[in-house]
Amino acid sequence: MPFLCNMADAKPTATKEQQKKFKQFLQRADKNKVLKRLPQLHEEAFEKIDCLQCAACCKNYSPRFKTPDVKRISKHLGLKESELIDTYLKVDEEGDFVVKSTPCPFLGADNFCTIYEVRPSDCARFPYTDEDVIIKRQALTLKNASFCPIVFYVLDNLSDNR
Repeated sequence: MPFLCNMADAKPTATKEQQKKFKQFLQRADKNKVLKRLPQLHEEAFEKIDCLQCAACCKNYSPRFKTPDVKRISKHLGLKESELIDTYLKVDEEGDFVVKSTPCPFLGADNFCTIYEVRPSDCARFPYTDEDVIIKRQALTLKNASFCPIVFYVLDNLSDNR
């Protein structure tokens, strides 16, 4: 039976103590061993966890909307790029386009993405548990483990089974 991430359930996300454990693991991890284990753990996590029951990523954070994303999404929505930007996006402190407000304006009440077929590349790649991002961008991985049960699952299994 898949694990359902429901905010009413016990949170399957990293506590401060677990964050510390994950950080220590990531700092010392053998990159090749981790990369070898990621595909299996990634698949296991997605078999156990139903993202549509959670959507914490869409409810609390924003992906970067890169230029190709803006072009693709605006075309899909029948908007000029400037209209998409003015209506839905802002520039963050790092100079990237992100959504103006949370939850994401493209998140439906059923937790389905209304622009799924043309979603930003950051959304398509999230939660990066099948990529070397998990090792290369440790701060991002730890942040994601604080709210995403899939990242938590992968890190928890990696760090327990060195």
